[in-house]
Amino acid sequence: MNTSIQEQFLHPPEEFTPIPFWFWNDHLSKEEICRQIHDFHEKGVNGFVLHPRIGIPKEIEYLSDEFMDFVEVAVQEADQLGMFVILYDEAMYPSGSANGKVVKANPKYASRGLKMSEYPCDARISEVVLAIEKNENVVSVQAIKKQSESAIYDHETQLLEVKDRKVQFICPDDGDWSILVFVETFSRGTIRGIHFGEDDGEANAPASTDLLNPDAVKKFIQVTHDTYYEKLKRYFGHTIIAMFTDEPDILGRGSLRGLKPWTYHFLDFYKRNGNAETDLPLLWFEAGERTALVRKNYRKTVNAKMTESYYYPISRWCRDHNIALTGHPAASDDIGLLEHFQIPGQDVVWRWVGPEDGKAIKGHHSTAGKCSADAARHRERRRNLNEFLGVCSKESDWALSPGDMKWYMDWLLVRGVNLLCPHAFYYSIDGKRRSHERPPDVGPNNSWWPYYKTFAQYMKRLSWLMTDSTNETAIAVLCEEDFLPWKIVKPLYENQIEFNYLEESLLHSSCKIADGVIRIANQKYEVVVIEASHRLENSVMQALEAFIDGGGKVIIWNEEETIQSNLHATYISKPEEILQVIPASNRNEFHLIPCDPSIRLSKVRKDHLIFYLLVNEGEDDYQGQICLKEEGKVEKWDPWNATIEECPMYEDGMLPISLSRRSSIVYCVDPSQESVIEIEDTFEPQRKKLLLNDAWQVKNVPVALKDGLLQPWNHWEGMKFFSGTIIYESCFELGEIDAIKQIKIDLGEVYEIAKVVVNEKEIGVGMWAPYEFKIDPAFLKEGRNFIKVEVTNSMANQMDQVSLRSGLIGPIEVEIEIKPSNQDRNDKHHLRKANR
Repeated sequence: MNTSIQEQFLHPPEEFTPIPFWFWNDHLSKEEICRQIHDFHEKGVNGFVLHPRIGIPKEIEYLSDEFMDFVEVAVQEADQLGMFVILYDEAMYPSGSANGKVVKANPKYASRGLKMSEYPCDARISEVVLAIEKNENVVSVQAIKKQSESAIYDHETQLLEVKDRKVQFICPDDGDWSILVFVETFSRGTIRGIHFGEDDGEANAPASTDLLNPDAVKKFIQVTHDTYYEKLKRYFGHTIIAMFTDEPDILGRGSLRGLKPWTYHFLDFYKRNGNAETDLPLLWFEAGERTALVRKNYRKTVNAKMTESYYYPISRWCRDHNIALTGHPAASDDIGLLEHFQIPGQDVVWRWVGPEDGKAIKGHHSTAGKCSADAARHRERRRNLNEFLGVCSKESDWALSPGDMKWYMDWLLVRGVNLLCPHAFYYSIDGKRRSHERPPDVGPNNSWWPYYKTFAQYMKRLSWLMTDSTNETAIAVLCEEDFLPWKIVKPLYENQIEFNYLEESLLHSSCKIADGVIRIANQKYEVVVIEASHRLENSVMQALEAFIDGGGKVIIWNEEETIQSNLHATYISKPEEILQVIPASNRNEFHLIPCDPSIRLSKVRKDHLIFYLLVNEGEDDYQGQICLKEEGKVEKWDPWNATIEECPMYEDGMLPISLSRRSSIVYCVDPSQESVIEIEDTFEPQRKKLLLNDAWQVKNVPVALKDGLLQPWNHWEGMKFFSGTIIYESCFELGEIDAIKQIKIDLGEVYEIAKVVVNEKEIGVGMWAPYEFKIDPAFLKEGRNFIKVEVTNSMANQMDQVSLRSGLIGPIEVEIEIKPSNQDRNDKHHLRKANR
């Protein structure tokens, strides 16, 4: 096995560091900025997104000389430590307004929208006098014939002329006619600012910018990007690696209800992109089958304008200044808007995705991980970013457990995300408006911070694995630029069948189709899976026909169970039927015995090696066997514990696997080396167990445990809302040490972090169940052995004034494995090595 690549896994380069949001949300000082940066660095966090956030005092004006001096201090300190900085392009969010400076420079740059007003025709001849306010423009006036309150007859719509601000219409029949007036107007949207009084609904909330207006965006770049570059140009391209743009909102937050995104002169652009002016009513009304297509085309047109006016100019500026554009659009499946991101991104927030209720693979937010990863794969972008953990607590604002934090990391990494952006490290938690603004702090102000380096190194190892590697799958799931299907891929996830989302636009623009294979970037696909084929456009159909004619396989599922396509495809009526129609050769030939729908798989090729990353997304431990497609030497790489060990397989080609809750493992296959075969050992080791549920003492708080028995400490007087660390001590007796092969201690229930020390030797730290620790017999002695458990509970008890279960609960069990006797050794089957 290549020792160099092993070393890279165990000690990955710092470029794979997590890069958290760092909320600047209080009075700033150079000393405190530098202290916190060094604290990050000591914990293995070697980068940050410098994010101005609400709570900065008004005297530190955004982008002012004083503000930029503080930014320079942070960047300079990062530079000296070899850290990476991503600049954030806004004061709070959404991006594009420079804390209102763009609109202050020119009020016409405020965000715009299209409103529709309806005037029912109550006579054969109807007249409407248009009441147009200042800065409003009439876009179109049309007459519609209604089927119902919400539906119209599609082909009855008529365009009307405006004369002297009046419109007249003669109803052609006795139907239910109305006059619709479409007016472009200011949306009155805002963004969230960085000073108190500038938040949603507050009087000083900054005005949002018209992001569809290239002149407004040009001003935004001038005010923001040029200011950063002028101050920090010597750091661009090495210390400063990217600019983060954050879910730009065309209408702004809190905009007038009922508006559709629009801008000056947008009707001409709308029509040039294949839309008809008479399609506008269908943005508000239903009109049969064509409605979905009209709305889809409208969204595509808006996205095209947004790309042209906002994303492309910013991407070009970043490229010209030797950094990357990163960040993410507003929606979880806006994959098409990532076209010009050098580091495509997404975000996972609000616990829309989580370990419970099947949310890991259910709902459109469940596509966010693959959204950024697959956008990068098909555009040959080396990295892709995902902002995660924001407002992802469960029981209360700060009740995010370290185990759930690990779950989110695994959820992203196994889907191919390779630049993790924790949301967020808080500069300050002084006062509830700071501590509870999109909580919790997932870094320095939380209970796991003393152990964070383990998390940081873990993220680096798997980020390294998922970078400069090729995803090994032959299955593409067709998607739209703003729609990633999740129902059809659910059975794929549950059966460890890999796939990638492939955008329709790339299918007929960037893909090469020949001999039944679709090639794009480093990927090649032999199977295309489609959900809801009625969405397909003619150019997509033509590409798929060429693919099928060459021998490719297309699988189509319609939720309506009707065939709406003439393709010679395989049609299924239920998502789970996909398992029967995917050829075995396209399933990676990976077998998990027994099956478990909670296990996720990512298979990648890096150099000449094959890697299988397996993640347990469920709540139960898994024990079983796996069979890998490739032959060769297999090693088990543990990204959490930083170990690599040879992994012999059974004579039948199966590998034993143990994947506990909240865990992951990597199997590395080297096809150039011969595998190691292990004949199963039938010897059952002798074990005995000790229970340690009494005789415990609490050392650092004035509490006496009744009869030494354990109980939740939030039941103790005065401890209901306590957050912190409590030390437990006890002891256990051992006989002859030489007879002991291994000792394992299981703490049972713990909330939430347990550090175990035996005879003054640190054994390990557990941060989620199962709280099991192996103890080296060298740390033990005959007779009395002393055990200390330091338990740290959730910060939520203190921060949210909730009484979550806390402490060491148990039952606590010590399992002792006895070495086999000489007779046992003679009787058992010995291990032997042989070539497979």
